[in-house]
Amino acid sequence: MTTTEPLRTVDVPPHVADNPRLGQWISFPDDLSPDAVGVRIGKVELGQGIVTALAQVAADALALPVAQVRMLNAHTGLGPDEGLTAGSLSMVQAGPALRYVGAVVRDLVARVADDHPGASFVDVARTLDPATDLATWEPRTDQPPVRRVVGTDLPRLDLPDKVLGRPRYLADLRPAGLRYGRALRPPSFGATLVDVDAAKVEGLQLVRDGSFVGVVAATEAEADAALVRLREATTWDERDLLPDEHDLTTFLKAGPHDDIPVLDEPDAPAPTHTATYTRPFLAHASIAPSCGLARWSDDGTTVHVWSHSQGIHNLRAAIATSLGLDAAAVTVEHVENAGCYGHNAADDAAFDAVLLARSVPGTAVQVRWSRRDELAWGPLASAMVADLSATLAGGRVTGWRHDVWSQGHSSRPGYGGGTPGLLAGQHRADPDPSPAAGDPPPDRGGGTTRNAVPIYDVGPRSIAGHRLSASPLRTSAMRALGAYLNVFAIECFMDELAEQAGTDPVDFRLAHLADERARAVIERARDGSGWGTPLPDETGRGIGFARYKDRGAWCAVVAEVTVDHEVRVRRLTIAVDVGLAVSPDGVRNQIEGGATQATSWTTRERVRFDRRRVTSDDWETYPILRFSEAPLVDVHVIDRPDQPSLGAGEAAQGPTAAAIANAVHAALGVRVRDLPLTADAVVRAIEQAE
Repeated sequence: MTTTEPLRTVDVPPHVADNPRLGQWISFPDDLSPDAVGVRIGKVELGQGIVTALAQVAADALALPVAQVRMLNAHTGLGPDEGLTAGSLSMVQAGPALRYVGAVVRDLVARVADDHPGASFVDVARTLDPATDLATWEPRTDQPPVRRVVGTDLPRLDLPDKVLGRPRYLADLRPAGLRYGRALRPPSFGATLVDVDAAKVEGLQLVRDGSFVGVVAATEAEADAALVRLREATTWDERDLLPDEHDLTTFLKAGPHDDIPVLDEPDAPAPTHTATYTRPFLAHASIAPSCGLARWSDDGTTVHVWSHSQGIHNLRAAIATSLGLDAAAVTVEHVENAGCYGHNAADDAAFDAVLLARSVPGTAVQVRWSRRDELAWGPLASAMVADLSATLAGGRVTGWRHDVWSQGHSSRPGYGGGTPGLLAGQHRADPDPSPAAGDPPPDRGGGTTRNAVPIYDVGPRSIAGHRLSASPLRTSAMRALGAYLNVFAIECFMDELAEQAGTDPVDFRLAHLADERARAVIERARDGSGWGTPLPDETGRGIGFARYKDRGAWCAVVAEVTVDHEVRVRRLTIAVDVGLAVSPDGVRNQIEGGATQATSWTTRERVRFDRRRVTSDDWETYPILRFSEAPLVDVHVIDRPDQPSLGAGEAAQGPTAAAIANAVHAALGVRVRDLPLTADAVVRAIEQAE
């Protein structure tokens, strides 16, 4: 059925305008049950539960039970291009698109229902023309669909398979004839392959392209054994390229820099208080390493890739660019694997698979990274340093300056004007360019300067970022980007100013804060935490707050911390406002998970390296928070059903770090400004205070 009658012009959601064909969103594949509707989105499941929440939106938009909605994998050839699943934007971007698509489908079905007497809604929907242009349509009624499951705690759709151990992950795929590949990473950054001893690799199916070298084998055990032989057969030229791990402030401030002006308001008075805050490089440290799967056509002209990438369309373009192919020759399909917290090695593993699979056209090749590869070669979160200064007069802040130095926070596929950004591409004989990491544009929250502007009324402000324009260390997006350090610095500085003013830290914040939704989360976290009640010795409470990207969720955290031989976080009380909470349980899970990870970053994690290589390449040298060390997390969701939905995944990172550091100060009377807050960092702070 083709419908041609246009309705009045409407504001079409951007993701529908960019992907206007009905068939990109709604389809009925052969394996779909007769009473179900297939919904395909461009956002992907990374373990954050977003597919469940968006299934709730789709079900209400279509006026169907969730059981009749089947969420289909993101696919470059079949579904919409919704960019990256990143930045806490999935609900903000895909939610309105699904509501619009559902409303149009309901309207189209109603128009032709009389032509199909006795047919169900789904039966009629199956007759709709997949080429229908959604952007020219609007429902005849202005009434929104009735909320049936939006706002309720729907059980996660993905968890039964995961809990019961059913095959679901990319690493579980076993297409017929599958072979296994391994890529040999160089021994250090900047190393080039000099020679491969042919006698030591005799009998191996070797793939070499410049300094990219790998093997393909019939089984995983054979692939692992072949990789050991290959490593022993290679000779490399190595150089000292990395900075001094123990003096990252000097490294970051030395430049060269691309300066990022943010605010320069006139008449700022001379500062009366200054402080410097730092964080080290961080690793993604997903529990399972990255994986990729690829199969070239028999004639070697097209390739199908399975990946757990955050951005399958970007990955497709990057593969095509690196190999000189038309984008239409590359198909990328998303399959879940280890979750990520930004740009991890998923894209790199996929490209390894593409390069190795070229040696066996028509045969699928799976590549699994090792734990050592994951920690040493995956993109890192940049180390950062922030200098803050402020003027305090009459108990109020009357001037503020914030300068932050960092590497860039994006080297994803397609960054830098289309640069592929794939690790193996930089090692090939004709290498892809590898410029220093950049930052997302300001309208997407920036990177180095994300959340560098305080939400408080602090008088004239001067805010600037300084991004390194050259570095041997590969950095890219990790959960909250620069907001983790910037919020940590601002919120610790607010506590220092409150102490100087002789004011309770919560009262000090509220006195500088007009935003009512901000005040509400701070007050809810304060009231839920027992703020002001007595605590045991060497135990303290601290608060941290931010509105993510200055336009996302409001989040306040109160940490209760004990300090003896180490910093131990006992409890986190968190209040969050995400507008309409589509899945309240999902919001709580995201906030709890983000706060727990931030606790690990804040108290444990630091990438270690010498002048050539990352040395923190296992769980002993890169420790993360253990289950026994995880704090009790109490999340209070302030639901505002009349407000647009906001993302939750990155709201808690900075506030949690600041709350923990402020609690350490409350417990010991010592200010620790350098992350992570290890015993050594606390001792150094005590020595400096003396």
